[in-house]
Amino acid sequence: LYMIRFVTLGTNNLKKSSNFYDEILSIIDIIRVDQEDQKYVGYAKEKIANSIANFYIMTPFDKKNATNGNGTMISFDAEKPDKVYQIHKKALELGATNEGDPGPRHGENYYAYFRDLDGNKICIFAEN
Repeated sequence: LYMIRFVTLGTNNLKKSSNFYDEILSIIDIIRVDQEDQKYVGYAKEKIANSIANFYIMTPFDKKNATNGNGTMISFDAEKPDKVYQIHKKALELGATNEGDPGPRHGENYYAYFRDLDGNKICIFAEN
């Protein structure tokens, strides 16, 4: 059973945002599995017929600007510390804002933080 079935982040530019996530998520084998032009793009570890993606970026349904929440963050499991560094570096190259350099935290595990192109806070995590 899943505790959370999928997560959605709003974007004001679906094309730029999906290109950004295509590149950084490919480092940990997460792929684009679903999309509806001008509305959303969905990502998962693999494409399974009739399945729901685990992570979506989308333009807001109410047609207002997407905003980010203070204290809201999504974490992706990179599985290996070197992937944490790779994703963080790629995200910054693609225009993300650094919110915390890669490295060990809380005694052992690896974390890195950045804000995506729309200001959403993203954490990349790996157990050591």
